[in-house]
Amino acid sequence: MDSVLEVKEINKAYISRGKKIQAVKDMSFQIYKGECLGLLGESGCGKSTIAKMIARLEPVDSGKISLDGKDITYAAGKILRQVYRSVQMVFQAPLESFNPRLKLGEGIMESMINQGISRREAKVRAGEYLEMCGLTKAFANRYPHQVSGGECQRASIARAISIKPKLLICDEATSALDVTVQAQILKLMKELKQEMDMTYFLISHDIALVQEICDRVLVMYQGEVIEEGTPNEIIMNPQQEYTKKMIDAVFKISL
Repeated sequence: MDSVLEVKEINKAYISRGKKIQAVKDMSFQIYKGECLGLLGESGCGKSTIAKMIARLEPVDSGKISLDGKDITYAAGKILRQVYRSVQMVFQAPLESFNPRLKLGEGIMESMINQGISRREAKVRAGEYLEMCGLTKAFANRYPHQVSGGECQRASIARAISIKPKLLICDEATSALDVTVQAQILKLMKELKQEMDMTYFLISHDIALVQEICDRVLVMYQGEVIEEGTPNEIIMNPQQEYTKKMIDAVFKISL
């Protein structure tokens, strides 16, 4: 199986109030083409930091990140622009990820134009990708504040896939949405995975969500991966005490 992304022993620390906080510690994993890898953990464990380092939005202190076998750890210039095309992110708050002065269609077109696609072709594609994500072409003429959270997230996904990335990182992409809309977005992600052979890195604290869509799961605690397996292996037979407590808490809430 081909590896799209390989992360090897990466580290990231911050200085807060004069103290060193180790956000990510010696983290290593691979994501294979066409799979959905989940990263499960509580808020503040370092999940979003990992996502930003992979997308090259934050520098790595040490370690190595490879995309399609090429080292992108310290990519710059033309190589970095290629990384930005190959790795796209969908964030928790879609409204904040769009320029409020641009209509949704223009926001989607912008990503394609930045990659050298003509304005005319980008306009046509923007409508096509909106339809692919369950919206009509008419949404291209609406501003972000004129649509619901779920509709805005669909447009955000349309923008991300419009340049056909090799990896789509979803950082708590459904956590701000109500349960019904969450289910709709999850269904869309499954469809895109099948239709476009999409490769996902899904970051979440939601065990049910991870179980529904992920092929493999990493459990993160205090900056480290403490457990790895299929969703069923993690949920039915957790090996680490932290994982057991996290799963028990979900079942107690369900009851």
